[in-house]
Amino acid sequence: MGVFANRFMGIAEQMGRALQKTSVSTNIKERLDFSCAIFSADGGLVANAPHVPAMLGSMAFSVRWQIEHWRGNIRRGDVFLSNAPAAGGAHLPDLTVISPVFDEAGEQVLFWTASRGHHADVGGIVPGSMPAMSKEIWEEGAIIESMKIVEDGVFQEELLYEAMVVAPSRYPGCEGARSFQDNVTGIKAQAAANQKGNSLIASLIKEYTLDTVMKSKQPPRMPSGTFSRRLRAKKDGAYLKRRDFMDDGSRIRLQIRINPETGSADFDFTGTSPQAYRASLRCNWNAPQAVCNAGIIYTLRCLVDAEIPLNQGCILPVNAIIPEGSLLKPSKDAAVAAGNGLTNQRLVDVILKAFEVCAASNGCMANFTFGLAQKDGVAGGGFGYYETIAGGSGAGPWWVGEDGIHCHMTNTRITDAEVLERRYPVLLREFSLRVGSGGEGRFRGGMGVNREIEFLIDMHAGILSERRVFQPYGMVGGLPGARGENLWLRRNGQLINVGGKAACYVKAGDRMRISTPGGGGYGTPVHSAGGD
Repeated sequence: MGVFANRFMGIAEQMGRALQKTSVSTNIKERLDFSCAIFSADGGLVANAPHVPAMLGSMAFSVRWQIEHWRGNIRRGDVFLSNAPAAGGAHLPDLTVISPVFDEAGEQVLFWTASRGHHADVGGIVPGSMPAMSKEIWEEGAIIESMKIVEDGVFQEELLYEAMVVAPSRYPGCEGARSFQDNVTGIKAQAAANQKGNSLIASLIKEYTLDTVMKSKQPPRMPSGTFSRRLRAKKDGAYLKRRDFMDDGSRIRLQIRINPETGSADFDFTGTSPQAYRASLRCNWNAPQAVCNAGIIYTLRCLVDAEIPLNQGCILPVNAIIPEGSLLKPSKDAAVAAGNGLTNQRLVDVILKAFEVCAASNGCMANFTFGLAQKDGVAGGGFGYYETIAGGSGAGPWWVGEDGIHCHMTNTRITDAEVLERRYPVLLREFSLRVGSGGEGRFRGGMGVNREIEFLIDMHAGILSERRVFQPYGMVGGLPGARGENLWLRRNGQLINVGGKAACYVKAGDRMRISTPGGGGYGTPVHSAGGD
């Protein structure tokens, strides 16, 4: 069983390498903001390559939705596309491409392959499709619940154009995808990665026979008693309670109940704040259920020290109780752009806090966007750029926090300075560690970073970030990490603190300086290990 688990994992990883090689997107080729996975015929996770933790366990929601939606109408040569949170998506820029793997006769679906990648722009009210002020989901770009992007082997570009360019522009203040051909090449690269996976699965079946492979795909489960014991060993008692707050005061409340008899764990989020919806200027940090599920799975993989692959076996013992209409299970039309970059990070902090494993991390992905809208009248249309910026991780009982790292739910990279400046009209003025931002303690929290970008032409810029109000907490006497700060340095010398979530129209010569939070310290400070 272990041999096949590793073979399936190897196939998912090769899918990822194929996607990176064939993509032209900086998000996928440079930043590695994608994930690839294999699923059983009923949508159970067989193998998920360890790419982006935010996508762990969440793609299964999308795959199962497509299976149910197209049941009885799935043929060899079909490939499906989806990004809607209501259909298992995370936020709209994350496009998921799903392909069936048929038997030799083309009659039975044996597996599914899937790839999810963050596209730099999918339309909406601002370039980059990560608006700071969206109230409803249609403001964030194209919404695709389901589409046969490839039917009978033919790529449906006209259908895609209607969905990504024409449909979003019908909403007030919105545009369609600003770099449609980039979306086309990205989706084709994802479909090619899936095909790579399909071919490798076919080779595996040829090597071991269909019967052997189908028997071996059942995910290995950790024995129930082992699962509960290892969780409880992290903290005495079966009932763990914690809460934390987003910068606007929204609450995430968690109670964990571990059942030693069944080997299961209930993650109960009853008492979490209601969804942010329409009522305020900024209310897009709702996190769809698939995102919440991914946060739980990622954290359990960190907590439980056991050799178990990233598949359905590590999902089965977990039951998530999430109130309808809450911040973690919003309604279909709620804005969600920031939920997959801010709220999921806070969710992880809450779970780790419940087990008292380590201090808080920087608590957000610091989502930074810039670009031009089509209405700006530039030759060749608009464009969008997106990146996440590292911060400090929290210290623990025997470790110093990591400096300048994409921790927890992001596992991406920052775009190389040379690539950034060659492809976009900006200059990178500074990218450095933020000395002194890590919380002091017996073990110091990791330092955040300073990133300053100068704009060479007038354009739109935006930031979605957290921990600008509440500091990343320390633990067991450790001190909190420094808050983050976002500054707009205008060319006339004016300095503006834009807050945690902002959209600006910047002029040539303006700069944006983003200082990310440090991680919290662990233990009472005596002389901090890992000093600056």
